[in-house]
Amino acid sequence: MEVSVLVVDDDTGFRGLAARILRAGGLRVIGEAATCAAAMETALALKPDAILVDVRLPDGDGIQLARDLVALPWHPRVVLISSDADVAAELALDDRADLAFVAKGELPDGAVVELLSGR
Repeated sequence: MEVSVLVVDDDTGFRGLAARILRAGGLRVIGEAATCAAAMETALALKPDAILVDVRLPDGDGIQLARDLVALPWHPRVVLISSDADVAAELALDDRADLAFVAKGELPDGAVVELLSGR
């Protein structure tokens, strides 16, 4: 079964690149959002299996958004992305097994596809 994904990032170019990489990895990108508010609205409407979330969004904290998203009734997998590698340490301190992190520079290496698809 094809895994559906929502991509959340305020950079339009990066959203497009991420969508192409995810599709090439066999995932089905069903939506995009540029803000926390749009991400929650789109997630509730589309109910994706997984969500790729930028840590820094113009209207809020991507980490808090990720926490809110994994708490949705269907419990989507959430992978946080950032160009700031220090975010991984922040998540480790949070000790959240339901959140994962991939640096934006590592997006093409395939790990994000595995994390989002649950492979």
